[in-house]
Amino acid sequence: MDGLSDVPPEPKQDVPSTTPAKMGRVVLRREKAQRGGKTVVVVSDFESRISEAEIEDLARKARQACGCGGTVREREIELQGDNAPKVRTFFEGAGFRVAGV
Repeated sequence: MDGLSDVPPEPKQDVPSTTPAKMGRVVLRREKAQRGGKTVVVVSDFESRISEAEIEDLARKARQACGCGGTVREREIELQGDNAPKVRTFFEGAGFRVAGV
């Protein structure tokens, strides 16, 4: 024998839970007015405990996940294009309850 079979298997390490932390509720809405006919999806109503920096970070990750442009204005994330299903999926995966659109 090669001697390797005598070595006991390593104990399994605890794997962190795959469910994200509860982040609160956000509202999605589709807007077209005052935008030159272009559609945007607006994510609003972030809880006050979520900082501006965290909202900026979420916006950056959402733009990457949806493959679109966007910005943050007054604690609201504006994502370009009519891609509400992708936006909903992203925010649900980030631990938010999503209402609207």
